[in-house]
Amino acid sequence: MSAPLNCVIIGSGPAGYTAAIYAARANMNPVLYTGKEPGGQLMITTDVENFPGYPQGVMGPQMMEDLKNQAERFGTKIISEFIVGIKQEDNGSHTLVSETGEEIAAHTVIISTGASAKWLGLDSEKEFMNKGVSACAVCDGFFFRGTDVAIVGAGDSAAEEALYLSKLCTKVHMLVRRDEMRASKIMQERVLAAENIEIHWNTETVEIQGGEEVEGVKVLNNKTQEEQVLDVKGFFVAIGHKPNTDLFKGLLDMDETGYLITKAGSTHTNVEGIFASGDAQDSIYRQAITAAGTGCMAALDAERYLTEKGII
Repeated sequence: MSAPLNCVIIGSGPAGYTAAIYAARANMNPVLYTGKEPGGQLMITTDVENFPGYPQGVMGPQMMEDLKNQAERFGTKIISEFIVGIKQEDNGSHTLVSETGEEIAAHTVIISTGASAKWLGLDSEKEFMNKGVSACAVCDGFFFRGTDVAIVGAGDSAAEEALYLSKLCTKVHMLVRRDEMRASKIMQERVLAAENIEIHWNTETVEIQGGEEVEGVKVLNNKTQEEQVLDVKGFFVAIGHKPNTDLFKGLLDMDETGYLITKAGSTHTNVEGIFASGDAQDSIYRQAITAAGTGCMAALDAERYLTEKGII
């Protein structure tokens, strides 16, 4: 195994590429492994209109290509492989194992593996992805102003997204599988108080319908077995996200759902020299711009760590 690299970044997307840009400009010679989802969730996003610097909006894949090119321009080495193993060495460095079995030594590791939205698993859900189906109301709700939409979910995130949509849309159909919500009491009260949110209890999604775009959703009342079609232009899934952090179990502290825990005001994890950024450690905001911000923070934290250790 060769001498330790100054910085290895696991995962791409806004967090990983931003970390790479900052690390490369600081002469840390970063190597970025694209990870489970090269480019992150924006690779399945069409129009991005809320990222600063794109006044006319930008396609998600194009933004990721721009960030990738910028990182490479400053000398980042990008490798299209997964990292499948990681361990801390006695000398304070870290050993990573790629999918090809190669062992890579690193003084610092920046984790930007992201989180993946949970889906219902319907064929029609895939068919209408980015054609009216979305897992982020804050990202895509703007495109459905003045229309009727549906949202699936019963937790705090679903309630929050339903309320967000209620400010933009004519009507929000909230589909709840049981006869009660899992959301906190205050969030339930806010949803119930919103005049244009209609809750459909004991309701499951059968099929999303439409031609080129979503035009309706067929739902089933699992108590009465009655089916109906709701006329909607947008279908939002808010049943949670799964952080892509299984690789780090047993090494890094994480919460009960798998989000990595970082020290307040920083990207430091519980292991010296390992930093976490983006949606892998953010269960609250989950936006491209906030992911990019923590990617910047992780690179700065890693640079300071390497400087304090006298490595650079």
